Amino acid sequence: MPPKTYLFLDFDGVTHPWGEVEDFRCLPRIEAVVREFDEARIVIASDWRMLFSLQNLMSRFAEDTRPRIAGVTPQLLPKPREDLHGLREREAMRWLAEHEPAGEGAAWCAIDDAPGNWMTRSRLVLTDFKRGFTDEDADALRRMLTGLRSGGQRERAQPAPSLWARDPA
Repeated sequence: MPPKTYLFLDFDGVTHPWGEVEDFRCLPRIEAVVREFDEARIVIASDWRMLFSLQNLMSRFAEDTRPRIAGVTPQLLPKPREDLHGLREREAMRWLAEHEPAGEGAAWCAIDDAPGNWMTRSRLVLTDFKRGFTDEDADALRRMLTGLRSGGQRERAQPAPSLWARDPA
């Protein structure tokens, strides 16, 4: 089996459209892709991790995918001078450093509806918050996991420039 690949998963706007019934209607589509990749492990990166226990969060998943849930990301509070841009990615990198021997060199990707949460856009499957995770997103996740399986993107990710960076001029 290939080395583990970690999938950092948001909920609102991904597992169900944001602002609608929180019925996790899109989760079966995500789980179907994860089942195709034995090495894939899910790490919950949703704000729900601050409101509910891991047991409660796991109960949303199909019984056969629950063992593939590796945990939840830590909550990092930005320092007064830090902006929120990329905060989820920093939390994910902290989780990897604490749980994976390869640390930041580990294979990982994310599914989120907010691009500002992730500096490394090449590892992000960006969903439309009004629709949640779609068939097109499933195809994108499949391509990403296939690339990670074959060793692509294992090098340390190069973050995208901050959208909030000041113009040096």
